Amino acid sequence: MKRPTMLLPIMLFLTSAICLILGTYIGLFVAPAEQHMGEVQRIMYVHVPTAWTAMLVLTWAFVSAVMFLIRASWRWDNRLEAALGVSVLFCLMLCIQGAIWAKPTWGVWWDWDPRLTTTAVLLMAFAGIVALRHFIDDPAKRATWSSVATIIAYVDVPIVYFSVRWWNSLHQQQSTVSTISRDFLIPLMTNFAGMLLLVIALMVLRTRTAALRLEDEMLPAPLPVPMEVMA
Repeated sequence: MKRPTMLLPIMLFLTSAICLILGTYIGLFVAPAEQHMGEVQRIMYVHVPTAWTAMLVLTWAFVSAVMFLIRASWRWDNRLEAALGVSVLFCLMLCIQGAIWAKPTWGVWWDWDPRLTTTAVLLMAFAGIVALRHFIDDPAKRATWSSVATIIAYVDVPIVYFSVRWWNSLHQQQSTVSTISRDFLIPLMTNFAGMLLLVIALMVLRTRTAALRLEDEMLPAPLPVPMEVMA
């Protein structure tokens, strides 16, 4: 297997850093404070892009799982492994950021609000799938079982999205681009671009790592050394 270069991930990381630094600077020092929440609203410029990016990665994990079951291609299993690890990271970041925002807004670090609860379930479910992959040694069983588990766990993604509409929730409903002021939209979308590029870079690296590990697992076992050679 040809060893890929690191040029693409490095370029993605650098571009991501530029977008995140620029977007965060505009959000903290240029954009005005929100009328009702005040300065605490500025965490939105990190929290919302994290949420959007997490949902995209979870969707990519779902697509990878379905494609593996249809095509039985190891490339899709490698992509699934990458998406699972990155999605758990971003879901964890999402829960931590939500707690930081909840404390000054709601007065508590955590509330069993429908949006928070379903997000926590999502984090636990995909963390469990990552753990499952580590406990299964056979590559074919690992890929199949984790693909099926991913498809089942993905059912919670639309529940997370619609939870604020289906149940009484402390969490505000989703905004759209057309309802966000331009002053808020510029840093928000700049940080989203940075988050998206960061995720792509991480996915490229994790997919390559998974492919190399699978290659090592597929290598034939070494032949036993003849006794006369050992003598």
